[in-house]
Amino acid sequence: MTRRIDIVEVGPRDGLQNDPSDLTTSQKLEFIERLAECGVRRMEAGSFVSPKAVPKMADSDAVFAGVDRKTGVRHIALAMNETGVRRAIEAEADEINFVLVAGEGFGRRNQGMSPQESADTLAACAPIVHEANIPLSASIAVAFGDPFDGDIRDGVVGGLAAQAQRAGVAEVGIADTIGVADPWLVRARIEEVRMYAPDVYLRAHFHDTRATGLANVFAAIEAEVDTIDASCGGIGGCPFAPGATGNAATEDVVYMLERAGFETGIDLSKLISVSKWLEGVLGHNVPSALLKAGSFPSA
Repeated sequence: MTRRIDIVEVGPRDGLQNDPSDLTTSQKLEFIERLAECGVRRMEAGSFVSPKAVPKMADSDAVFAGVDRKTGVRHIALAMNETGVRRAIEAEADEINFVLVAGEGFGRRNQGMSPQESADTLAACAPIVHEANIPLSASIAVAFGDPFDGDIRDGVVGGLAAQAQRAGVAEVGIADTIGVADPWLVRARIEEVRMYAPDVYLRAHFHDTRATGLANVFAAIEAEVDTIDASCGGIGGCPFAPGATGNAATEDVVYMLERAGFETGIDLSKLISVSKWLEGVLGHNVPSALLKAGSFPSA
């Protein structure tokens, strides 16, 4: 039986939040609709954070109000505190992804919290999400390195995952927010999380800042992680992580996986077309390798 790898498309949120171009709400909704037509079934549609901190996500209420609820797509909202969680619930997000942070320096700049404070906030917010009967996931930001403090100590990511598990989080994503991981560290982090939090389902999130995104996806797949975040066109970055670029491009990830015999449920040719459309809307080139080279063998 072919192994299924599920892709969580993060382009409409992680991809657009730091792009130099400003898309209108209608353009964002078209982006989401085009991705759904490719077969994407989970995607980040927006984030409920301070519009002063992340102005490109200021229209997330309007985006969630405008998404097509009949496509079978789970539209994910990112939140970092109780205010964001309540806004996501009011917007009828299909899933709330809560951000934990593994580094002190990044945490203070990104969400005004230490790692432990982010875990305490999740513990306080989780009952609100559970009461609303909305699936709750968590992502551990800078799980492989903090742009201000350097390497993350062993045990920090595992400890945060354990606290997420106790809060009733079913899925935890380990995020290489600034693109400093290597395949060997990826495997070590996955093993650490499984030791500390054996009951959570794992997801992996790799930025391609240092051209290790696909190698790290490979390492996660080899370590039996079945859910991968990726960004159409490879767009993205983080306003609070200097120099960070986007996630590995969704089309590059899908090509690698399907070439190797994995199933993703995503139409690659349609996805490449969306990346081409996105490049035109943004008005600049996107990092996607497949957009330049094309698939193989060609259709």
